[in-house]
Amino acid sequence: MSLARRLLLAAAQSHFLRERAPRYRFVRRTVARFMPGEALDDALQAARQLADQGLASVFTHLGENLATASEAEQVTQHYLRVLEAIAVERLPTEISVKLTQLGLDLDAELCYRNLARLLGQVAPDATLWIDMEASSYVDATLTLFCRALAAAPRRARPRVGICLQAYLYRTAADLEALLPLGPAVRLVKGAYREPATVAMPRKRDVDENFFRLTGRLWSPEARQSGVHAAIATHDRALIARIEALARERGVPPSAFEFQMLYGIQRTEQRRLAGSGWRSAVLIAYGSFWYPWFMRRLAERPANLGFVVRNLFN
Repeated sequence: MSLARRLLLAAAQSHFLRERAPRYRFVRRTVARFMPGEALDDALQAARQLADQGLASVFTHLGENLATASEAEQVTQHYLRVLEAIAVERLPTEISVKLTQLGLDLDAELCYRNLARLLGQVAPDATLWIDMEASSYVDATLTLFCRALAAAPRRARPRVGICLQAYLYRTAADLEALLPLGPAVRLVKGAYREPATVAMPRKRDVDENFFRLTGRLWSPEARQSGVHAAIATHDRALIARIEALARERGVPPSAFEFQMLYGIQRTEQRRLAGSGWRSAVLIAYGSFWYPWFMRRLAERPANLGFVVRNLFN
């Protein structure tokens, strides 16, 4: 892991910086490059503009590790309003939630009840994505995901998807356990600060594992079970390899999608959509953006250039 990435991930966990960094205008200007605003209306406006370009979207309301059941209730109510707004406007938009937002740190049953309420409002042709957090949450997250997946008859249930992180050594085994269930899987590289015993420290190893896992998502067994894959990376070289693999194996566009963050690789997002692939943009919004923003910088330290330019503008 590079020094810049280590420093950025450490900064993401700093309560001191979390309190102070948002006060600086140059930081807020930089954040605006990666999120359309803090309010739901900002996210909806961005989703409308993306839809006009043939791009789908995924909303995530920033926040994690809530302290009370009432906070989890507020987040649940917020996402219910989001789902209602998406349905009213008929936007090609889905939601992605962190289970710690729904009360996982407080009580797993409380968290599951909140998750089930959201699933009850998801459109039949849409996916509710469960985000993956730090490695200490993987087991609990997978348990609740599998429970949600099995909660209704296969043909009747709304689709629920899970995020898997390619930098974790355990992910290949986790994927093998999930494949017979026919899940929706969003594959990401991973953005949390993890020890080298848990996560691959070298970028090239993570990239290769990401490519291998993508191939497994498109294996005959996975396709037969109905797996839907979301390939979430901004790495154009890796995307090119994955496009070639999809064509080589005859994977139809309906079986997967590419996902990227708002404000990153915009030209590539449009190119993928123009090439016939489904392309979705993750739109983050909300006031609790500092740790999320630092993890985004850690994923691609070259983005620090945006920070420096805004400092001197």
